[in-house]
Amino acid sequence: MENRYDAQARIFKALCDPRRLQILELLRGGEKCACILTDALGMPQSSLSYHLKILCDSGIVAGREEGKWTHYRISAQGSAQVIALLRELTLVSGEDAGKSCCE
Repeated sequence: MENRYDAQARIFKALCDPRRLQILELLRGGEKCACILTDALGMPQSSLSYHLKILCDSGIVAGREEGKWTHYRISAQGSAQVIALLRELTLVSGEDAGKSCCE
């Protein structure tokens, strides 16, 4: 059974690679076919598939098949989860805020 830290790490793994950030930038303009992404990024289809799998596994990107191609888009639900996770991890609780270890 997966714990919440594994799920959180999967999101950060998706965001920590320059190629995946390029893919997300391209998808910000709307849904794109894998063939368009391959051409735009100048990478082999196998490399693109690897990066898209990581993005899809994180929930940030969703794909839909149409014929022999898959079309990818940023998932609204996945995007909201990323934003919520960043807020949760960087929220400073009121009681501990400003205390040092030696007080």
